[in-house]
Amino acid sequence: MTSTRRHLETAGQKVRKAPRPEKLIERRMSKFLHEPPSVRIAASVIVTATALIVVVSGIAMRLFDHKEYANVWVGMWWALQTVTTVGYGDVTPREPIGRAIASFVMFEGIAFLAIITAAITSTFVARAARERDLAEGIDEAAFEARIERRLDELSGRFDQLEAMLRKQSRP
Repeated sequence: MTSTRRHLETAGQKVRKAPRPEKLIERRMSKFLHEPPSVRIAASVIVTATALIVVVSGIAMRLFDHKEYANVWVGMWWALQTVTTVGYGDVTPREPIGRAIASFVMFEGIAFLAIITAAITSTFVARAARERDLAEGIDEAAFEARIERRLDELSGRFDQLEAMLRKQSRP
């Protein structure tokens, strides 16, 4: 143990370790799922995840089904078609391992599009609910202000009536 670390621990402070990558990813995913994401964040997640899937599966296809995929770029072209559910069919996997990778990429593409669509939709729904609540709050405040003005007017009239009654009741 270094003397600096020992000194910090004896002073009642603990040395903070750098967060492990899986904890960082877990925290970010938890935050993403618990808070409605903005459209900008959702779009950045879409682009990043799609690019990652295209690159990894393109490389995997080149490695495992190299007879059909002459280079990594052909693999990435195939992956881009597949993950976006376009599928031109100009390049298709022939080896069983390539077909297994293709199945994963197809399921991932469909599931990812569905999840992102749901996240973006929930963002719009949450924003509309906030705006509706704000508008209702403004309407309620205006209604309450009108009622208070009316009550103040009535109170003033009653004060005038009381003053008139006092004048008339005096001899």
